[in-house]
Amino acid sequence: MKISQVTVRKRLFWAMIFVVFAFASLIVRLGYVQLWKGAELSRMAEDNWRREIPFQAKRGEITDRNGVRLAYNISSPTVWAIPAQIKDAKAAARELAPVLGASESKLLAQLTKKEMYVDLKPAGRKITLEKAQAVRNLGIPGIVIGEDNKRYYPFKNLASHILGFTGGYNQGLTGLELRYDDRLKGIPGNVSFLTDAAGRQMPNSTDQYKAPKDGLTLQLTIDQSVQSIVERELDQAMLKFQAKSVIAIAMNPKNGEILAMGSRPDYEPDKYKEVSSEVYNRNLPIWMTYEPGSTFKIITLAAALQEGKVNLEKEHFYDPGSVEVGGARLRCWKKGGHGSQTFLEVVENSCNPGFVALGQRLGKDTLFSYINAFGFGKKTGIDLNGEENGILFKPSRVGPVELATTAFGQGVSVTPIQQIAAVSAAINGGKLFKPHVAKAWIQPETGMVLEETQPELVRQVISPETSKTVREALEKVVAQGTGRNAFLDGYRVGGKTGTAQKVIGGRYSPDEHIVSFIGFAPADDPQLIVYVAVDDPQGIQFGGLVAAPIVRGIMADALPYLGVKPRTKQVEKEYKYGDAPIVTVPNLVGKTVSDIYEDLNMNFQLAASGSGSTVIRQAPAAGTRMERGSVIRIYLGADN
Repeated sequence: MKISQVTVRKRLFWAMIFVVFAFASLIVRLGYVQLWKGAELSRMAEDNWRREIPFQAKRGEITDRNGVRLAYNISSPTVWAIPAQIKDAKAAARELAPVLGASESKLLAQLTKKEMYVDLKPAGRKITLEKAQAVRNLGIPGIVIGEDNKRYYPFKNLASHILGFTGGYNQGLTGLELRYDDRLKGIPGNVSFLTDAAGRQMPNSTDQYKAPKDGLTLQLTIDQSVQSIVERELDQAMLKFQAKSVIAIAMNPKNGEILAMGSRPDYEPDKYKEVSSEVYNRNLPIWMTYEPGSTFKIITLAAALQEGKVNLEKEHFYDPGSVEVGGARLRCWKKGGHGSQTFLEVVENSCNPGFVALGQRLGKDTLFSYINAFGFGKKTGIDLNGEENGILFKPSRVGPVELATTAFGQGVSVTPIQQIAAVSAAINGGKLFKPHVAKAWIQPETGMVLEETQPELVRQVISPETSKTVREALEKVVAQGTGRNAFLDGYRVGGKTGTAQKVIGGRYSPDEHIVSFIGFAPADDPQLIVYVAVDDPQGIQFGGLVAAPIVRGIMADALPYLGVKPRTKQVEKEYKYGDAPIVTVPNLVGKTVSDIYEDLNMNFQLAASGSGSTVIRQAPAAGTRMERGSVIRIYLGADN
């Protein structure tokens, strides 16, 4: 069959149209790819070819309230391998092994992995600067040094439970390092380069450096000097009493700022693997719960005063040594009781039957409403992980006996942080503040304060007038009652002792106690409050004998350091047999030894140095208050 010329021409025409259309489409596509998508595709291709060596950001520093660094970073490079660029893996492993202190076989296995780049861990992670330079000097192709750093704690175990520690990749694991990890860790950077399909670096290509963004600096409310004072006393207490644990918190009662917090046993953050997980995972001041004992009587006292249920000076109470409530006999710590006493003396003597009477006057609903208002039974909200709630009786299970025991601190369970926050409210004018340890966030490059923590008032619990009466009563406890071992001449210390039997296996232990003391000063304007608890001290187990002297030791150094001036008026200490009275050092300068020796022999001892017969200098200075029998050193010279 013969095809006509017309048909042939039509077919050729449509074929030409198709070719022209296809060619035009190709041109349009190429133009779209080159002109419209070219930059994006080039970037995607480069990203596919580019390999990155990470540069870790510097973790934000942690400082005390005065800028003293408590945790910061030191350079600690990491060795990386790019297996595709290593020409002789066996030779590379052989050269690296002695420098890194690793086995040659393990390094060889890492150098021959089918990966773009390999972290030569653990031997190559966070090495010293000297090791890093030694690796560079080997000049092995495919072996590179990445910038890295590790955490350094200059004061070793100081505030270890507060600070916490970081892991091998600078991630926060405990304490503030974990709590504020997102702000501290920063954003990593890197050095990147182009490679071919085999992983070899492309010739004439340039490296790109993306700088890391360092983490923010965390400034704490903690004062390094006060923390050191507290931890010194903790160490001495553990040594002296051989206790299972010792806890201490120092706080500003006016705003909830924690000035120091610590416990024993403790650990060094960069050596946490050397101790049991129970040691570094349990921040005892916020985690440990126990019956508070008589320190809890402050709450009952504040409630009774606020509700007008007692007049401390005019009302009397007779203590026969015990009281029977609901078929249970509740005893006073003093065998035979205290006899007739005012309710102020009930507080001074820490008389259990007297506080049972106050609890009964208040009634179940009122007493427990104050206990809840002071913050017991729930977390304080302090910015540390691991805080416990404590335990209170359920209202439905509170009968006459439970009401009575709660009034003097038995049958309830609290944490130390709850206790110090509540007592702060009782003595600071009635304001319950949320305790905190983070003070501010600072931009490390500029030093600009980005965010500052403001005191957080939870609620007004009692009136300022009631709070003033509580302070005055607790000052009498220290000057004339069970807290006499916390007396600090000139500083008007107020406080309360606590001795509580431990519950072991569901029963009260007859010979294991937690003894405690909470003290504050000055009583007319509290600026420091300190709580100490000692778990099962060996020997005599009374808060006034064990914990009160520890609080006194902390306050004796912390108050002058904080710039708190001594008071001219103070409740005089009631001295008992064996106590050394506080007396004033006279001015001896200008006097002869023969003039002063007989008078001084009654109150002080003399230690002389130098030649001559006249006193030209003395230590301590005139006007200093010291215990009778203390030594005055005099320096003798010629009488001009």
